[in-house]
Formats: sequence, structure tokens, C-alpha cells
Amino acid sequence: MMDHFVFLTELASMPVFDVRGRRLGRVKDAALVPLVHSSRIDRYLVSGGDAWLTVRYDQVRSISLDEGIFLSDEHLTPYHDDEYMLRLGRDLLDQQIIDVTGRKVVRVTDLTLELRHEETRDTLAVVDVDIGIRSILRRLFQGVVPPRWIRRMQAPIPPNSIRWEFCNVVEPDPQRRLRLNISYQKLESIHPADLADIVEDLAPAEREAIFETIDSEVAADTLSEVDPKMQASILESLEPEIAADIVEEMAPDEAADALSELEAETSEDILDEMDSEPKTEVQELLEFEEDTAGGLMNTEYVALHDSASLADAMEALKGNEELLENLNVVFLVDEGGRLSAAIPLARLFISPAAARLKDLAAETLLQVTVEEHQDRVLELFDKYNLLTLPVVDENGQLAGVITADDVISVLRQK
Repeated sequence: MMDHFVFLTELASMPVFDVRGRRLGRVKDAALVPLVHSSRIDRYLVSGGDAWLTVRYDQVRSISLDEGIFLSDEHLTPYHDDEYMLRLGRDLLDQQIIDVTGRKVVRVTDLTLELRHEETRDTLAVVDVDIGIRSILRRLFQGVVPPRWIRRMQAPIPPNSIRWEFCNVVEPDPQRRLRLNISYQKLESIHPADLADIVEDLAPAEREAIFETIDSEVAADTLSEVDPKMQASILESLEPEIAADIVEEMAPDEAADALSELEAETSEDILDEMDSEPKTEVQELLEFEEDTAGGLMNTEYVALHDSASLADAMEALKGNEELLENLNVVFLVDEGGRLSAAIPLARLFISPAAARLKDLAAETLLQVTVEEHQDRVLELFDKYNLLTLPVVDENGQLAGVITADDVISVLRQK
């Protein structure tokens, strides 16, 4: 069964013979070209005198663990690096890989290659990334004892590997990133909190590579879950226009919190790249002290005129679908924008269609001013078991809302 597989550590010293059986040299590395095929070895790099030679996969006749690689074509070319080439030894071995299914970062210690016998040739394809003791043992004894002896030695040790299709390569070098045509869609499907845990385990260059590559909305959700100091480090590492795209997708209060951790010049550079509407919202929030209600509040809420009907409310909800996941209250304001009532969202769905919103309002309207200290805010959430608390300015006009998530974030930092 094991003869159907070759490990990279075994391949890396395998002899190569031409069509007449003359030895050309030994394999020094092997490479994928992900744009062509995501797993098949496309080229073998062979030591040949003073220079390395390139052997294409279709120039190989047979591959044997005991005998080596035999070619069917002698027209070999000198090795030249290619930006679309992913070299297994140089670019993967000892590098960090994201295990998408395990939601963790691991280090590559070897690769398992499947030996496939076709009509006219043998090919190799990457099937597993090895991360366990077995692969460390193979590395330790590579070139010291024959490969089959090493296989017998490793037999009692349980394998520890990750299927290649479940891995995402983290490549910090911009000059090589084009080679890695391994989809980031798998990363984007991970819950932002899990992706944040992964990001926190990576080195700064790898974090930058991920945030430059994934969708800006996913990046924003992930950045919101990251430690504030690391948020600042990530944003500072990105080009201002990329950072601005991410910050624009964040909730205004979270964006303001992230920018407040940056140097003033860096924060301004990012703000300059933002669209006018989110930029204005964030700038207004940055004016408040961090430990006040204004510093805690979010400006994403639904407010209607206090003469609005239930039908008006339903239309407003349809127009703010992106807020529905965290929305639990609709607010009413008078002609001057002053807060007059709060209606629990659930009441909208059990009331007659002709109902006026002001008749559905909660009996007690709790609110705080933008200058209220966060300790008082925490006290109100605890005393009244609140999910949402409106914040008004000095004129009583609705300025924002504080949610339970905001309070939890404060408590975690304490």
C-alpha cells in the first residue's frame, strides 16, 4: 500500500536517469504550478553538473522508490525560477499552513505524494501535508539510512496529516503570491472569530498576506474579533487604500476604536482613503472620550418619525437588512430629531397592521447622554438586563446606541 505513495523527503534525493539509463543527477526539489493543476507535480528540479535542470512531468516514464526516476525525453532545459511555480521544498517545507477544517495553524514537516501509474508515464500528486512525529523522524534520518528502513521504523507511529485540499498556504512574499492559486474562499467561509484565532497565531507578514487577499467584508468581521493592539498592527501594515476598504465595512464604533489605536498620521491616511459617509460617521465617534457613552455607542440603528405607522416600520426594516441580525429595537424621534420612544422589535410582528408605532412603545424609556461615563452605562445594562441603550446629545437628539456586544467588549478588556 505504501508503494503507492512517495514522501517529499524521499523524492528530494531520488536519482534521475535518462532514456539510456545514464544517471543525470538527483532530485533537488519539485514544483506545482497551481494555475495549471492544484496538486500534480509539474516539474522536477534535478542537479546536473554546475546547473540544475528542469524535468517536466510529461518527460517522466517511471518513478520507483528503490530505483529512481527514469525519463522518456532527453530535451531538458536549465532551471529558471518562475513566479507561477510553487516549489515544495523551498516554499512549503517548514512553512505555516492553515488547516481550514481544524481552524488552526500548523507547520509543514513533510508532504505525502500519491504515485499514479498512467498509460505512458508515472506522475506524483500532493495529497497530504504531514505535521506529526513520523515526518520529523523521516527528516531526521533522511540520507542516513535507506527509505524503506525509515518506513519500517515509522510504522508503529500513528500518522498525523491534513488533506491537501483542506490547506491554505500562507505566503508573505508579494513576489511569490501569484504562484499560490489556492482559493481563499475556504478561509472566507470560516467564522470570523475562528479566523481571528488563526490570524493571531501567525507572524505579522502572514497576517498582512491574509488581510490583503480575503474579501474586505470578511476581513472587517475578522479584524473586529482581534485584540485591539493587533488590530493596530495589522492596519499599519496594510496600504492605506486596502485598510480603508476594510475599515469601511466595520461597524462605525468598531472602526473608530480600531483607528484610535493608531498613530494620528496613519489614522488620517486611512480616513483620507475612505468614502465620505462612513468617514464622517467614524470621525464623529473619534471625537468622544473612550470611556464615555459616546465612545461606546454605534451609529447604526433604525429611527422613524413618531407619527409613523407599522407599515412604515416594516418598510424601514426592509431597507436596513444588514442591521437585522443585531437589531432588537426601533426608535421614534420627533420633528427635531429628539428621542421620544423605543419599540421592541418583537412587538411589530404581533400587532395589527393599522397600529401606530407610538402605541407600541415600551413604557419606560431609558437613555444616557454622550458624556455619561461607561461605568454608569454598565450599571444600567446590569440593573435592567438591557440589550440596547439609546444615547442622546445635549439637545436630546438621538446620537447612537450601545448594545450588549459593546458592553461585553468593555468587560473583557477589564
